[in-house]
Amino acid sequence: MDQQPANRGEIRDFLVSRRARITPAQAGLPTSSRRRVAGLRREEVAVLAGVSTDWYTRLEKGHIGGVSEDALAAVARALRLDDDERTYLFDLARSSRPASRTPSRRRDVEIPARVQWLLDSMTMSSAFVRNGRADLVASNPLARALFAPMFDSATVDRRGRPNLARYIFLDLGARDFFVDWDAAGMATAALLRAEVGREPRDRALRELVGELSTLSPEFRGHWATHDVLMRHDGIKRLQHPEVGRLELIFQSLDLPLSGRAVHDLVVYTAEPGSASEDRLKLMASWAATQSRAVRDASEGVASDGASSPSADQ
Repeated sequence: MDQQPANRGEIRDFLVSRRARITPAQAGLPTSSRRRVAGLRREEVAVLAGVSTDWYTRLEKGHIGGVSEDALAAVARALRLDDDERTYLFDLARSSRPASRTPSRRRDVEIPARVQWLLDSMTMSSAFVRNGRADLVASNPLARALFAPMFDSATVDRRGRPNLARYIFLDLGARDFFVDWDAAGMATAALLRAEVGREPRDRALRELVGELSTLSPEFRGHWATHDVLMRHDGIKRLQHPEVGRLELIFQSLDLPLSGRAVHDLVVYTAEPGSASEDRLKLMASWAATQSRAVRDASEGVASDGASSPSADQ
């Protein structure tokens, strides 16, 4: 356990935050009125994990590279980590091992045409592909209609791609669009935290976290909790500028495209027979009409271009 990983700060802060939330009573340990901290002490975690206090202290200081999976699993049990947190701890250990510690720019994965065809075939559901940095890298017409405020935001990148984290934390309009704005921000920060565990040397990811930390006190607050989410599913309430209040069910599915790069297929739909379904159908009709107009215009340009040579002859 002699390695000095580049992510030792994340390791230390994560372990400290997890033991701070467990009381001795919850862990079945004797309590004392003289305690200076509400959570567990390092020596108590060591006892629960079946390791020495010196060993656990070194682990909490970031010396994780040579730790066995069994030892990490014992610490995870002692700290009562959930599945996402346990995966995050193992990701921190894995990502601390490579020899190169220089941040690098990961090349964006090209979204295959078949994935775009899949998205476009989902005419009654809003669907998009999100990478680990929360960029929307592909979407269907209904997603662009549903999330129009995000697609129209000044926070989009040079390619016109929205980023969920930038929109939520840096565009004031997001507070009106997301009815449960604070919960959306909390989940998004936790998703980014999980990605940092997987890819601590991703320079673009580090720059995104740095930008959000500098510009958004709300993001800084969520980031400091060290909460982790690997996938986010549930109910989302939106206040759409055109159709009003929507309550939608969303599901995130792993989309394996390339190596370890994380991509999720995220689908939003409405409960059958609900007012939200009626409003989503209305948006789907608008989106289909607009998409058809764009396609017809594009085909018209192509047709004009094809006929022009013969006109010159």
